[in-house]
Amino acid sequence: MKRRVVVTGLGLVTALGNDVASTWQGLIEGRSGADAIKKFDASEFPVRFACEVKDFDPLSFLDKKEARRMGAFTHFALAASDEAIRHSGLVIDESNADMVGTYISSGIGDFWAIEREHEKLLKSGPDRVSPFFIVSAIVNLAAGNVSIRHGAKGPNSATATACSAGAHAIGDSFRLIERGDADAMICGGAESAITPMSVAGFASMRALSTRNDDPVHASRPFDADRDGFVIGEGAGLLILEELEFAKRRGANILAEIAGYGMSGDAFHVTMPDETGSGAIRVMERAIKDAGISPDRIGYINAHGTSTPYNDKFETLAIKKVFGDRAYEIPVSSTKSMTGHALGAAGGLEAVFSVKALLENKLPPTINYVTPDPDCDLDYVPNAARDAEVEYVLSNNFGFGGTNACLIFKRFSE
Repeated sequence: MKRRVVVTGLGLVTALGNDVASTWQGLIEGRSGADAIKKFDASEFPVRFACEVKDFDPLSFLDKKEARRMGAFTHFALAASDEAIRHSGLVIDESNADMVGTYISSGIGDFWAIEREHEKLLKSGPDRVSPFFIVSAIVNLAAGNVSIRHGAKGPNSATATACSAGAHAIGDSFRLIERGDADAMICGGAESAITPMSVAGFASMRALSTRNDDPVHASRPFDADRDGFVIGEGAGLLILEELEFAKRRGANILAEIAGYGMSGDAFHVTMPDETGSGAIRVMERAIKDAGISPDRIGYINAHGTSTPYNDKFETLAIKKVFGDRAYEIPVSSTKSMTGHALGAAGGLEAVFSVKALLENKLPPTINYVTPDPDCDLDYVPNAARDAEVEYVLSNNFGFGGTNACLIFKRFSE
């Protein structure tokens, strides 16, 4: 018998706000988090804007020495974990610590530390490289530091599966609880990769929008005039618990995680499979895992990057999975507002999926102006929509052809 797994807490740091409430309000209002880059001088760069986290101060919850020894993606994860644990009311103590784990993924880790310390190496030699460089930069240190901060002694892991990483962390945590390796998991994704090398690299491969004169309208998933994604950052974390564990402590159950799928395109390092095969299989596997028919899905939070190929082939895949009913399912891309937070995207969008169930509201796809014949579904254009749905499906696809799909359902006994 598989154990049932529920969501009891949510935590966010995004370009729209440094908590769940402010971010959700921004989504429902249809606000963009895009603006000119403030983290470094981007005046000579081909792309000069991003969805940066704003007014975030790690010293509000860390002392200066601690903060300096961590990467910014870890700061975001710690802030989101504090909020998620407060929200859940979970108390981690000697009675349960070894069955509470952390699984927080990142696509890149702390790119800032890599660039900063490499510059020191070239300018001043190896002796000037910080002894804290490695432990601030590597991908699993968000999970490690959250584990230390909260005393979670269960499974402690991270994946680096590009833009699927946050969703894989949540899905893998779901599996750990299902099979009894943990009773609760702090899980999701964190990323802070708005750096000179990162922006230059993504721009060089022509993945980013170049609407420097109009950042707010640059991310336009599924629109015929889309020209690339807007890089974002932040953290999105969930508290997952085994149902009986949550009930025994009187937890407020927000939703249930019902299904998880993984697949590989085996096609190209960056471009999705033009037949939609990988996306089709990952959605079908998640639906099968949930034990439901496709017609139970009431809303899809799409990967929806605002790149020409992703949006076209994700639309194709949705139509292949759902048939004619695809035209009746609301599909929106919240990346139109948060930007593409890379390894954190799956964490952010899992939180948004749960909020859609809780609030009976579907966030919009903003900047949808010019229909594309290849993208002809209901993208909840430009305005949030009231809707009561039972199941929400969330897609995330990453470089290397790695795909993840999560299904959340409205909780009932």
